[in-house]
Amino acid sequence: MRVADIQALSLHTLSFHLQHIEQISCIAESFPDGKVISSYTLLVCCDGTGKLYREDEVLLFARFSAFLLPPKTSYQLKSSNDRPVTYYKISFIITHINESGMPILFQEELFPSLSELKVYPASQLTDWMEEIYMGGSKQAGLAFLDQNLLFLRLIHFILQHHVRPGGEGNSIAAVEKTIRYLQEHYCDKITVSQLEQLSGVPNGQYSAIFKELTGKRPLDYLTELRIKYSQNLLLETDKSLREIAKRVGFTDEYYFNRKFRQTTGVPPRQYAEEMKGRILLRDWAGNEVMSHSWPPRIIFYGETVEDLLVLGIEPVGGGICLGERQFNIESAQLLKPDLIILDNESKEDYERFSHIAPTLTYNSFAPLEERLSTLGIWFGKEKEAKKWIEINNQRKVKMWQELSPVISEGETATVFIHHRGKRLFVMGTIGLTSVLYHPKGFEPVNTVKEMLNANIPYKEITLDELQSYAGDRVFMLVPSSPQSREALEETLRSTQWKALAAVKQNRTYLIDELTWNRCDANTHRKVVDKLSELLLLGIND
Repeated sequence: MRVADIQALSLHTLSFHLQHIEQISCIAESFPDGKVISSYTLLVCCDGTGKLYREDEVLLFARFSAFLLPPKTSYQLKSSNDRPVTYYKISFIITHINESGMPILFQEELFPSLSELKVYPASQLTDWMEEIYMGGSKQAGLAFLDQNLLFLRLIHFILQHHVRPGGEGNSIAAVEKTIRYLQEHYCDKITVSQLEQLSGVPNGQYSAIFKELTGKRPLDYLTELRIKYSQNLLLETDKSLREIAKRVGFTDEYYFNRKFRQTTGVPPRQYAEEMKGRILLRDWAGNEVMSHSWPPRIIFYGETVEDLLVLGIEPVGGGICLGERQFNIESAQLLKPDLIILDNESKEDYERFSHIAPTLTYNSFAPLEERLSTLGIWFGKEKEAKKWIEINNQRKVKMWQELSPVISEGETATVFIHHRGKRLFVMGTIGLTSVLYHPKGFEPVNTVKEMLNANIPYKEITLDELQSYAGDRVFMLVPSSPQSREALEETLRSTQWKALAAVKQNRTYLIDELTWNRCDANTHRKVVDKLSELLLLGIND
């Protein structure tokens, strides 16, 4: 019998058994294709930020994040900015007693409608994991029974938040439903009692869960919502304070004035006066900032500063990215920026930088056209962005027309690189592949196509898997790191490399990583210019 959801089972028919626990600290944890976890796996982050690639899902991974993966699942964990991510990993099995009283292995998803586990307080989850981990990973006898009891308490803690009596769903989702209700009905008269009744969560739990999810009490959250919408009305309309107060849910103009001042530090009309001439900018993470002046003094922190330069946007201090991507806060403060653009989703970085100046996150892994369009909207350069994209697309079409005599229809290509020491990666959505994969150009092999569909920028593979990822043509990037170069030489001497069809047919290309695989707009343009020379004449300098 296939059981798709724990809600359809009586819990007394399930038995949970701990197999293994470990604490992992790494830059990127990868499970290559074909190797999947055989047991339930609970991942709980205790430090760092990154992304979890689970099958075709991409999920944010940060402190207190928790994910439960069922058996037969593959995943890859990538940290932000190459900073270590530390997390606990528990493997366990579940046994189900069927109607005949026979134990069978249960392997379905426990919570198929949930991508991430949510509990409160979130810190309790890491506390449980640490306590279990301190018991060791190779216990036996009574010591193991004690450790398994701790594990069962952890499971009970998780189930408490995701299974309610009578199979009514979980309390976290119920409270989240009321948060969405507030966002849609903020102008209505709303009480905490109404929200509790709407959620069905007991009185003593609702506010605690709400604060865990939002960081605020329900009515404080509602007030901030109303103030946020009133700010938009103050800037976009000439309505009176009484009308604005009424439209956002305040029945008293004077109470609105007082709350607005408490929240923003200034009265409503003063806020509107100070905001005149400023521009509201919104980033890919949902952050909103007001530019202090126009054009603003910009600091760009990241590796794709050329995206700005091709549109005529000049950051102060150039692209600040020193050493191992260390941001010099003192230097940044001396530049007195109006705006900081940060090319990663690290919450820690965002908090640090936003204390210096309003900060926007920039998705440097997004397609180039999307990135330039975003910059065009942010800085009033929409015409310039559109023109650059059109010209670049025309140049790519012309390049592929020139290459049509030497490229067969449906011909595939793959890009590999040794990086982070001796590790081998296949490139997905970023770098050289953004030029190679084109309707009139090369196609990705099926394994890479799966990466592209899942929006995976790159993936670690083993040397034995080289064959399953290699296309008709293979572009091997030559790294700058001595250790990675040594790994490249070992690969070029290996039987796995020599067995590739592309190697036998002399359709491999060794090209410089820094010249060919950066993500910025200027490198993209140079690659378009150089690719014809490489494929027609073999010139790769």
